[in-house]
Amino acid sequence: MTDRPASPARLAARMRAIEPFHAMDVLARAHALEAAGRSIVHMEVGEPDFETPRPVLERAARVTAKGSVPYTQALGLPALREAIARFYAERYHVEVAPERIVVTAGASGALLLAMGVLVNPGEEVLMADPCYPCNRQFIRVMGGEPRCLPVGPETRWQPTAELLGRHWGERTAAALVASPANPTGTMIDHAELGRIAALVEARGGVLVVDEIYHGLTYGLDARTALALSDRVFVVNSFSKYFDMTGWRLGWLVAPPEYVRELEKLQQNLFICPSTVAQQAALAAFEPATIDLLEGRRREFQARRDFLLPALRELGFGLPVVPEGAFYLYADCARFSSDSFAFALEILERAGVALTPGRDFGQHLPERHLRIAYTTSRPNLELAVERLRSFLASR
Repeated sequence: MTDRPASPARLAARMRAIEPFHAMDVLARAHALEAAGRSIVHMEVGEPDFETPRPVLERAARVTAKGSVPYTQALGLPALREAIARFYAERYHVEVAPERIVVTAGASGALLLAMGVLVNPGEEVLMADPCYPCNRQFIRVMGGEPRCLPVGPETRWQPTAELLGRHWGERTAAALVASPANPTGTMIDHAELGRIAALVEARGGVLVVDEIYHGLTYGLDARTALALSDRVFVVNSFSKYFDMTGWRLGWLVAPPEYVRELEKLQQNLFICPSTVAQQAALAAFEPATIDLLEGRRREFQARRDFLLPALRELGFGLPVVPEGAFYLYADCARFSSDSFAFALEILERAGVALTPGRDFGQHLPERHLRIAYTTSRPNLELAVERLRSFLASR
C-alpha cells in the first residue's frame, strides 16, 4: 500500500478573506518568552485585568449549587431583559421596552445576529478603517462585504455622516459604527451620531452601533444611540465595563419588528445564551456592583492619564486623546515603517507586548500600534521604562 500525499482541505471561499489575529502571534511569542523565564508586560490584550465582581460570582455559585442549569428562552431570561431595560432608564434616562432586548452570547453573538437579519449576500456594510477586526468577519460569514472607509485623527478616527453619505451605494445595506471604538478609544460626538442615524435612515439602510465600551469613558458619560432613534440596532456587552469577558454574555437592542427574526436565528445558531452567565449577570446591576465598577473606571482613567503623556514624551504620535475604552492607538512611524516587525522587536528586546496595526485594517497599519492599559500602574511604569531604554539603544 503506497502512501498518498494528503489532499488539500476543502474550504469555503469566504475563508480566503478571513485573517487570523496577528496579535495572537505576538501573544504566542510572549508566552514562549515567559516560559523561558523572561518577564513580559502584557499590553496587547483587550481584556480588563480586574476580577469578575464578587456579587456576580456569588450569584453564579448559588445557581450552580442547585444542580439544574436548563436552557432559557432564546431571547434570554425575562428578568435579565427587564434588568437591562432598567439600566437604560437609570443610566441613560431612555425608555427601552424589555421586549426589544435580545440577550446574546457576547457582543460577538449580537453582531452576528444583527448581520444575519440585515445583510444579503453581496450587500455592503460601511465601517471605519481602523476598526475591530472581527466586525469585518461577521459580515463576511453572512455573505456580505465590509466596505472599510479610511479615517484618521482629523475626525478622531471616526466616520462622519458626510463620509458615509459619500460612499453609500446601491449595494449598501447598513453602517456599523463603534463609540468608543477599538483600537482608538475615541467616541462619535452625539450630534454627529444623530446626523449619521438620519443619513442611514434616509438612504433606506440600518445603523448598527457598537456600544460595548460604554461605562468606560473618562470625563464624560456616554450617551446611547437609543436616545436618538428607535430604528437603530445597539450592541452592548457584559465583558468590558462589567468585567465578565469569559462569561460570553452581551445584548442587542433592536427595532420591534426585527425581534422575532432575531429570535429565530438565535434558536438555530445558539439555542440560548449561557444560563449560568445570565443568572449571574443579574447581580451586575446591583448598587454595590456598580460602585465597584465605577471605582475601576476611575482607575482606568488614571492609567490613561499616566500612559498617554509618557508615550508622547518617548516620541510616539498620539494627536487625539481617547475618551473611552482602554487603548491608545500610537503612531510609531518615527521609529519604524513596519509596526508588526517593530512590535516583535519591542517584545524580544524590551519585554513589552503590543499589538501591531495590521489587525485593524488597511489604513496605515504599518505605522500604528495599539497599546492597551489593561494592566496595573506599576506594570505601566515598568513598560515605559523598558521602552525608554529600548528606544535609547536603537
